[in-house]
Amino acid sequence: MDNNNRIRVCVAGATGWAGSELSKALAGSEEFHLVSAVSRNSAGKNLKDLFNLTSDIPVFATIEEALAVGCDVLVEYTNPEIARHNIITALQKGVNVVVGTSGLSDEDYKEIDEIAQQQQKAVLAVGNFAISVVLLNKFAEMAAKYMSNWEIIDYASASKPDSPSGSARELAYRLGNVQRQTLKIPIEQTKGVPATRGADLNGTQVHAVRLPGFVISLEAIFGNPDEKLTIKHEAGNSAAPYVQGAFLAIRNVGTFTGLKRGLDSVMNLQ
Repeated sequence: MDNNNRIRVCVAGATGWAGSELSKALAGSEEFHLVSAVSRNSAGKNLKDLFNLTSDIPVFATIEEALAVGCDVLVEYTNPEIARHNIITALQKGVNVVVGTSGLSDEDYKEIDEIAQQQQKAVLAVGNFAISVVLLNKFAEMAAKYMSNWEIIDYASASKPDSPSGSARELAYRLGNVQRQTLKIPIEQTKGVPATRGADLNGTQVHAVRLPGFVISLEAIFGNPDEKLTIKHEAGNSAAPYVQGAFLAIRNVGTFTGLKRGLDSVMNLQ
């Protein structure tokens, strides 16, 4: 923390769609101190000039350079290829990590958890910071206890490179941990083109739609004989809904050791 007991934060991916909104909010906060940023395209510049801020926040090309400034929490908002390196580097330098990046696998998180435990640091992996997604995950876990089958539809814009999204991966992970469903017709017995039944993630069939006109949407469909239940989250064009969830994550990531997945893991949701 700084001399005013504010949590010192570094944002990787600080000039991206979600990262820029978070960076501007952190810079204007009295609780947090944004000390550095990572952005390959803006390396050598300053967020003060890029976002018309009042304080100097240097932008670096690499996580190693940014962490040399010194911080308490790294918010990782880049892409899966870079994120794993950034997270592990931060843990090894004694920095807690909040992950907003999509596309990391369960195997990635298993390795990250082991390193976090070794370093006695924390990683809070949040597939989506929106409160509506937090509620979708909780409601879906409740439904999976009582509904026999379910599938996930993952919607995003045509330009989203990763598929499925981190939100869909997280939801599939959670549902598979509630119970394992039995398909009436196993995927390998599907006639025609089995790939049209989606991808199996932790025992859940996930279908990714990538089309112009979508931002981010996530839908969980549950079925019992003669009844069905649909729970759906839809995002607008602004990244503003993610800011308060990110603040909550940064505030709480230092309260445990190891890996936790989902924003609700640090919320009092009964």
